This record gives sequence, structure tokens and C-alpha cells, in this order.
Amino acid sequence: MVFEVYGSGGSRIMVQYEKFCYNVVMAGGSIVSNSHRQPVFMWFIKKTLRIEGKPMCTKFPGCFRNRLFRFTAKVSLWGAVLVIGGANLGCEKSPASAMRSRAQSKSGTQKVLGKSSPDAIASRAVRKHPAFSQRRTERLSMVDWQIRKRGIADPNVLAALETVPRHVFVDRRDLRRAYNDHPLPIGHGQTISQPYIVAYMTEALNLTEYFKVLEIGTGSGYQAAVCAEIASEVYTIEIIEALAESAQKRLKELGYAGVFAKNADGYFGWPDKGPFDAIIVTCAAGFVPPPLIEQLKPGGLMILPLGSPFGYQALVMVTKDDKGKVSSKEVLPVRFVPMLGRVERGR
Repeated sequence: MVFEVYGSGGSRIMVQYEKFCYNVVMAGGSIVSNSHRQPVFMWFIKKTLRIEGKPMCTKFPGCFRNRLFRFTAKVSLWGAVLVIGGANLGCEKSPASAMRSRAQSKSGTQKVLGKSSPDAIASRAVRKHPAFSQRRTERLSMVDWQIRKRGIADPNVLAALETVPRHVFVDRRDLRRAYNDHPLPIGHGQTISQPYIVAYMTEALNLTEYFKVLEIGTGSGYQAAVCAEIASEVYTIEIIEALAESAQKRLKELGYAGVFAKNADGYFGWPDKGPFDAIIVTCAAGFVPPPLIEQLKPGGLMILPLGSPFGYQALVMVTKDDKGKVSSKEVLPVRFVPMLGRVERGR
């Protein structure tokens, strides 16, 4: 059972109810998930929600005082909506969740989720740079028509793409086409990926706000920004110095304090910052670089394009169990620019 809650300012909150467990996904990508077994703060809806094609408004006390919300549902429920509270129990699974669950089961490890600080959550939910309020209608349209209708359902990912101002990450000559359904050149023979591919790869990693992510191929910084709307730390590497410098400056100006960028060869990863919960590679290689496998946590996921720069390429999901055994699966045919540096010399 899922409720869509719309705030008076246009913000959206998804409330999922299943077996007395409520998952509340706040605008901006922060997740608060609780169950009746957790000590939580709750506000009860003092009437049965009988929604039969008509919106019903009700007022919340406390932090939502005087703000009206519209509930949409197909069935009636006498219950409660959790708006803040205890430990994170996870959210609706992405297409890659089954792979992660199997990997965690084999490795005997489960992610222990701590509690994010209010400042960390607020920094991801509220962006002060004026770019975030610009061209919002285009972003919402992009997500509706290019992302959601193609099957991307993770509310964190949808919220991230609705938030990140893609037009800031494209070349000035392509500003008009920033939200179009295709990749764009960003100079130095590199591109910013098609919005759908960014969403697909992000959802596949099943990110949470407690994750530490490694990205290979910063480019203009768009993919790193999308990941940073969900994960707590994003480490991103770009081999082309000019792109690395401009992306670092851009991300800093936009307020992404949780993104750390450097100019280096992504083949070797970032060993002193690993291991990582998730690794995303945005340039095509003929094989998976061994250092990246070493820096992937047991039960973690890596997604990357594999194949020839001039031939067939496919996105591949990679998992590693506690014994270091690696498994992979092709998930989508793609076309990416080639990875540069050490990987060009082969295994």
C-alpha cells in the first residue's frame, strides 16, 4: 500500500505501508523508515482515510502545522503516518536488490545502518545555490517522461534527478539541450551520459544515505552529484586534469560537501578511502580493473560498461562474496567513451 503525499509547496512524500511497517521517503532523497517495533515519533490520522477518487486534506500538528497534504489511496486505512523517527530499515528495492541480498547472504554480512546526523540529512535535502530553483519544470518533465515511464521506480533516484540542475553540468553551447533524452559532449572527447542511463546505473546500486561510493570517470560531475543526493560520501576520479578541476569547482559551488574529487587514473581506484559499498564506472573497459574488485566491500555492487570502444558494450553488474569470488551479469547494451590510462595496456 503506497500513499503519495503532496505538500502545499509541491514537495512529494512517498509513504509505503506493509505489515505495520511504514517507509517514509521525504523530498530531497532522505529516507526515514520505521516500524511499530521502533521507538518513534508518530502523528495519528484521527479519521479513516476513505479516498474514492476525491482528494482529502488534513492538517498535521508539530513540524507540519498549517500545511495541507493530499492523500491518494485505493483502500481505507485507520492508522498512522510516521514522519520522523528511529533506525533506517531500508526502502523499496531496486532491480539490483536481489543481487545485493544474495551477495550479503553468501558473505554472511548485513549492512548495519547507523543514524545520520540532522545536518547531513539537511545538507542533502536543501540546496541553496540558485541553480537548484532554475529550470525545475524541465527537470520534472525529464524525470516523468524519460525516467519514470521507462521503469525507474526508486524514489531516491527519482528525487535526485528532480533535484540536480543538469544544465549546470553541460557545455554552454548545449544549455538548451541539457534535459534532452541523449548524451552531450563536455569537451576533451568526453560526454555527460543520457539521463536515463544515469538513473539506471544509480538505481542498480541500491544506494542509501549511509553508503560510501566510488565513481570512476567524473566528467562534468553530474553522476557524482546524483549519487551525492543519496549517499553520504562520494569519491570520484577523473583522469583528464581540466575536467577534474572544473568538476571539483562546480560541485563545491553547488554545495556538495560530501563529494571528493581528484585527478588520477581510475584503474587503480582510491585504495586509502576504500572499501566502498558501491562502485560506478562511467567509461568502458575491456575488463574489470582488479584494484576496483579489491576495493569493493563484500556484498557490495559495482556497475560498469564492458566492451570494445568500437564494438559491442554492455552494462555489467558485479558482486563479490566474502571469499573474494566475483560474479557478473550483463544487464543492458550501452555505448560509453573508453576508459583511459593503465587499462589501455590490457590485463
